[in-house]
Amino acid sequence: MTIGPGDQAPDFDLPTDGGGTLAGKDLKGKKLVLYFYPKDMTSGCTKESIAFAEASTDFERAGATIVGVSKDSVARHDKFKAKHDLPFALISDTEGTLCEAYGVWVEKKLYGRAYMGIERATFLIDEKGVIRETWRKVKVNGHVEAVLEATRKL
Repeated sequence: MTIGPGDQAPDFDLPTDGGGTLAGKDLKGKKLVLYFYPKDMTSGCTKESIAFAEASTDFERAGATIVGVSKDSVARHDKFKAKHDLPFALISDTEGTLCEAYGVWVEKKLYGRAYMGIERATFLIDEKGVIRETWRKVKVNGHVEAVLEATRKL
């Protein structure tokens, strides 16, 4: 299933770092930058998360909340967030329900070997819970800047 601009954002209620939970309904009335990444502590995911963290004040000024999602455990998210001083929630989607709902759990290939994994993707969701823009197969360099620009225009 592929969702995109104009679609209602799938609802969720999942655990986050710090032993909390986050539900889609808690974010209604706010712009949301929901980014999916493959794995905590890997080079690309670390670079992307740090870039979002460095721009977090700019996203706040644009009225947006940033939330990261991977299938890593809450404990791993806690370590990742502490190590890189990430100022936003990280959702632990260990069962992959949110990844499936957003269509980011996909077949990938590395050195000719096929496996299932999270496609690096970002969704910009408006205050009414409607997806306004999507970025799939994200390349980290310049990505946060593009998302910020779109957020400011929303």
